[in-house]
Amino acid sequence: MTERAARRVVLGLLARLHSGRLEIVEGDRRHAFGTGSPRGVVEVRSPRFWPALLHGSRGLAESYADGLWESPDLTAVIRVAARNVDRLDAVRRRIAPVRGPWQRAHGFVARNTPARSRRQVAAHYDLGDELYELMLDPTLSYSCTVFERPDATLEEAALAKLDLVCDKLDLGPRDHVLEIGTGWGGFAVHAASTRDCRVTTTTLSRAQHAETVRRVREAGLEGRVEVLLDDYRALDGRYDKLVSIEMIEAVGWRDFGTFFERCGDLLHPGGAMLLQAITIDDRAYEVEKASRSFMRTHIFPNGCLPSLEVIARCVARNSDLRTVDLEDLTPHYAETVRRWRANVEREADALEALGYDERFRRMWRMYLAYCEGGFAERRIGVVQAVLAKPDWRGSVRAGVTAPPPVATPIAAAG
Repeated sequence: MTERAARRVVLGLLARLHSGRLEIVEGDRRHAFGTGSPRGVVEVRSPRFWPALLHGSRGLAESYADGLWESPDLTAVIRVAARNVDRLDAVRRRIAPVRGPWQRAHGFVARNTPARSRRQVAAHYDLGDELYELMLDPTLSYSCTVFERPDATLEEAALAKLDLVCDKLDLGPRDHVLEIGTGWGGFAVHAASTRDCRVTTTTLSRAQHAETVRRVREAGLEGRVEVLLDDYRALDGRYDKLVSIEMIEAVGWRDFGTFFERCGDLLHPGGAMLLQAITIDDRAYEVEKASRSFMRTHIFPNGCLPSLEVIARCVARNSDLRTVDLEDLTPHYAETVRRWRANVEREADALEALGYDERFRRMWRMYLAYCEGGFAERRIGVVQAVLAKPDWRGSVRAGVTAPPPVATPIAAAG
């Protein structure tokens, strides 16, 4: 499609905005769509922006990374988009029966085998520890944190989340805990050092494995923490408790059932697990699960967010686990990502010196704003669920009561 024709199509679609306000600035022309908050502004730098936008979230992100458009508040633009995407979902649901056979065939061909899972994990988590050290808090917690006070630091919020996980499972010296998805060892080190439990943790990332081994050794916990480089499907044995913090998103939609089946098999009859999961609206799951979206092509290759309905169905069909507690942490994730984005903007020069070029930094800025906006508008959410085996007779301690701080806009570096 020509740039002029694409422009007409996009402006026509924007005229249907029903919540929030979006302004498009192109030279001396200004178009305004919708009313109310949030208010986003898009400054078009190149006419190539228009045809790119017809490729959905992928085109939006790629055109931003290429400098085809700019915005003084990127998250506000994403929030407006998130508020209005329901009409697009309705169209995509109508054509889902036509796409279904292709999705099933592609899902079989591109299923997350252990080898493919390793490659996909490496594509995101092995980008260089320096990137994550500059972006995250000192615990390197790359998941939703919990702000018990509005003025809490990111590190305090990360430690509060780790304590919340330990408290909900009532971890103690007699427990042997399995963690599926190590990250950089934040949970394993914290649980072993503060609750005196044994932890076996596994990851597919060689970089994360090496860093976690180093951190365990530095903390003097070699006798209490074992770090594996294995796929969750290859694990054996039985454990008292199981923890998986934002790992299920990498499992793939065809293997959600397998994941919960293995979790159930790895627990003692009286055991319990804590699952922290990023979720998508139930109504958007079917149209998003195998799409070529920005996140699935550029950030988390072949990843898939489950919905709460899908989690409940897979748990019931594939395991003897039952849900005994469910807590929504979504507002805390919007603030967590906002803090990460602020760190990235502040450390722009350091990232450039490390070899992360302008296009990478713009893509990463879009990724973080995309997540922040999605959480703020609840297009996506995050939950902590405690799932228990039939013989479990414990109780779950109360969760979070304090709201996160109110977000403030972040200016882009440069």
